[in-house]
Amino acid sequence: MISIDVERARAETPGCAELAHFNSAGAALCSTGVIAAQIDHLELEARLGGYEAHDAAADRIEAISRSLADLIGAERGEIALSASNTAALDLFVYSIAFGPGDRILTTVSEYGANYVAYLHIAKRTGAVVEVVPSNKASELDVEALEAMVDERVKLITLNHVPTNGGPINPVVEVGRVANAHGITYLLDAAQSVGQIPLEVDEIGCDALTATGRKFIRGPRGTGFLYVRQALLETLEAAMIDHDAAVWLTRDHYELKPDGRRFATWEKGYAALLGLGRAADEAMAWGIDAIEQRVASLADILRRRLTEEVPGALVRDIGS
Repeated sequence: MISIDVERARAETPGCAELAHFNSAGAALCSTGVIAAQIDHLELEARLGGYEAHDAAADRIEAISRSLADLIGAERGEIALSASNTAALDLFVYSIAFGPGDRILTTVSEYGANYVAYLHIAKRTGAVVEVVPSNKASELDVEALEAMVDERVKLITLNHVPTNGGPINPVVEVGRVANAHGITYLLDAAQSVGQIPLEVDEIGCDALTATGRKFIRGPRGTGFLYVRQALLETLEAAMIDHDAAVWLTRDHYELKPDGRRFATWEKGYAALLGLGRAADEAMAWGIDAIEQRVASLADILRRRLTEEVPGALVRDIGS
């Protein structure tokens, strides 16, 4: 059993002095370190100006992508910073050249913002969106997925942990199916990054999206996109600017060779520095330790609700 110094963690989280917070699945409480990283940069901008502050903090800004890559077992160049999980997901899916009859397979528990994007793509391109059934545990049914695969499936996309309900989808098994058939595999890890150990090579996903505000305990308005380097080189974002590409001649540009081809030039650097600090802190605590702490608290909550609260109904799903 890997333990976390809970008293220290609470002492380093100002919100814990005022309330018991049950909404980390929406937006977690930031630590003093994450708050300070943001305030320090805002004060630097106030003293020097935005561009000058960026130059002064260049090393720390460069380290953000490295910290996020370490969190999921990726390479720094495979990371693009974004404003949210949804923004990161849209950057990726709108870069895929869908055509009439192409199939997008997703799960029953898909997040609403993701699903409407797939419907929008289908409306514009003639692709179709299909839902893979769940098994008795309300997790994606891998056998059903494999039965639905044919040469028209262009994307398999699912969430690792749905935004409600509690199941954990079998992402490694889905990766085996996708890789066996050469199908692009996108994982929405908004609710798992920061509380469940993740290794993109073990999962087998080609792309992964996450937000900063949930279990990484970073600021709102932050997120990131991972794209495997081999796939990255084949994609061009639906919209680019001069951070994503180099303008070489009047009629020619060249996309950046790494995750920056999905990035935009203007960013909220104070918030992103907070995200980088949050990722470093999560790694310092240890994701295995965080997972054990979360699971322990969840077990206590289920048990006490069932045994001690008359009439309480635990509506948990998943194995």
